[in-house]
Amino acid sequence: MKRLFNLNTYFKLLLLIASTTVFFFLLYTSLYLYTLQEEERFYNTTYNQYDSEVKSLFRLNSKTSTATIIDVTFWDELVNFTKTKDKNWYNDFIVSEFESYEMDYIGIYDLDKKIINKTTSNKIKSFDFIPKEMMTVLYESKLKRFYVKIPEGIVEVFAATIHPSRDPKKRKTKPSGYFFMARLLDKTFSSSLGNISSSEVNLTASDYMVKPKEDFVVVALDLKDWKNERISKLLFKRPFNLNYSKTKEILFIVVVASIVNMLIFIYYTKKWVYNPLKLIKNILETGDIDSINSLRKSKGEFGYIGNLFEENNNQRKQLEIAKQKAEESDTLKSSFLANLSHEIRTPMNAIMGFSDLLTDANLTENEKSEYIKIIRNSGNSLVFIIEDLIEMSRIDAKQITPNYKGLDLEKCMADLYKSIKITIPKEKEIEFFIVDSADKIQKNILTDETKLKQIIVNLITNAVKFTDKGFVSFGYEINNKKEVIAFTIQDSGLGISEDYSKVIFDRFRRIEANATNEMKGLGLGLSITKAYVEMLGGEISVKSTIGIGSVFTFTIPLKYDETILESLPTKKIYFSGNQESETILIAEDDNINFLLLKKIIESKNHTVLRAFNGQEAVNICAENPTISLVFMDIKMPVLNGFEAFALIKAFKPELPVIAQTAYSSFDDRERIMQYGFMDYITKPLDKEKIFELLDSIFMESNS
Repeated sequence: MKRLFNLNTYFKLLLLIASTTVFFFLLYTSLYLYTLQEEERFYNTTYNQYDSEVKSLFRLNSKTSTATIIDVTFWDELVNFTKTKDKNWYNDFIVSEFESYEMDYIGIYDLDKKIINKTTSNKIKSFDFIPKEMMTVLYESKLKRFYVKIPEGIVEVFAATIHPSRDPKKRKTKPSGYFFMARLLDKTFSSSLGNISSSEVNLTASDYMVKPKEDFVVVALDLKDWKNERISKLLFKRPFNLNYSKTKEILFIVVVASIVNMLIFIYYTKKWVYNPLKLIKNILETGDIDSINSLRKSKGEFGYIGNLFEENNNQRKQLEIAKQKAEESDTLKSSFLANLSHEIRTPMNAIMGFSDLLTDANLTENEKSEYIKIIRNSGNSLVFIIEDLIEMSRIDAKQITPNYKGLDLEKCMADLYKSIKITIPKEKEIEFFIVDSADKIQKNILTDETKLKQIIVNLITNAVKFTDKGFVSFGYEINNKKEVIAFTIQDSGLGISEDYSKVIFDRFRRIEANATNEMKGLGLGLSITKAYVEMLGGEISVKSTIGIGSVFTFTIPLKYDETILESLPTKKIYFSGNQESETILIAEDDNINFLLLKKIIESKNHTVLRAFNGQEAVNICAENPTISLVFMDIKMPVLNGFEAFALIKAFKPELPVIAQTAYSSFDDRERIMQYGFMDYITKPLDKEKIFELLDSIFMESNS
């Protein structure tokens, strides 16, 4: 009994139905045995009568078509047609009378078993379904009726040999051809037979076994092909009704038993089905927690549904939390856009304002120098903002991948220390130093040097920004057990609150609606840093206390570089014999960019030529042997910088070519250098770097 109550609702219903079924089965058995003999005798009598009726009807149904084909096939003109194959005669006497035959197909074949002509109704799409082998049999038998299975269904075929009119019995002359008529035994055919015989007529498979049924009498006619093999059956089914007084008594007993069974079924249905459904309705309408708990206590499927409702309720709460986070994200984005406008307009205000002031002829040289310095610094600020936005978009588009190479980590840390130390403002009282590792790496590690440096620079720059007095340190430790390198950047700056520490690496989180002047920037620096760390296969975290400082820690996998470096041949520099004034080609399609670079180069007394596109640059280099150097813009019409570079190197492999590009990412720069360019300059142009490039190239040439 305990197992019974633990069954789910489905099996409880099955058990109830099974028990009542057994009860009624015993009752029906006693009554059925009484009427069995009478019913069987009456059924057999009815079946024999029905079988005789069906066979007579079916023979009669085919008799008209058989008479028609016999009449048509001893016809002189038809004999002549088998020889002349006159289509006009066929259309006049066969096609025009096609509907009168009440057939779906008429075909005429010659003695070579080739079809002369045919006509079909829209019911039959098959072209030539008459078996060629049966024509040999037809030649001897003269008349044949059989069935063929085609894609459209079962076809009844009437076949006869063609003879002249003087031989109606087809015994005196040899056949002149073969004449076939066929009709598709479709639903229309079955419906027609059914109406005539007051039966339900259907086609079935050839192996269909006819089983006696209490309510119907079923007769099956075999449909055979020309080989006398059964291909299908035609079933005739007619209702079989018995009217006995005992049957009425049985019906009364069944009704009473059904009422009792219904009452039992209603009771348990209410208990096992109705009540749980009522709880479900209440949950759907009100979300009542008590109803959910009550439903969960139900056994079987309804208990499972109760668990689903509870899960759904929990998910709804989570969605509400997610909605709040999404709204918070929208607020952060709005703050970000407002801050972006502020961050861009601030340097733009300085650039435009001090540019206007420079037009004043009464300015002193010191004032002009100060204004130009302000304009330059503001321009650099704009470049930094744009580069952060571009880098974040490249990360989102998954356009950045690590470029793993061997790296001397100790040398890398020393280089970073030297380059960052000189950038720390002198007014900040900061002690900047490296924390030596207890276990220094003696071998090169395998990582992306560019991205590792960028991560460390971003974190140190961030630490310096929020530290006015105290210290900023960085270093690394080896964890051989976990096979990672752990880098630490520590400062004694303002510190970060615990709540803010959880979201500091999220995008835009650095910018709040109430941001102070000290907290400048777009809030993308730490997001980019985190993306780089994860790209290298590591993790990043922060621990901080307000007023004491922060400690940023990130890890990268510890992998040693096993590559054996080969010494590369020194590039030979091409230069002209003129050591004072060189001819320099600038390939640049933008007029402003060309004018700026031209003025910078001409200030060193060099001659400047211009190419407006990549193809023009190739042509000028080929025609002018005095060119000593090429500044090649990467993005140009006709041929881009890479394509033009490849063509120039084909005939002047030693000519130095410097790429100039607005693509400033580390990956773009690395691609340029790997392609074979001598060096590169990025836009906006740095005059001092251009002078250094010119001096290094031409001084090496002169030496």
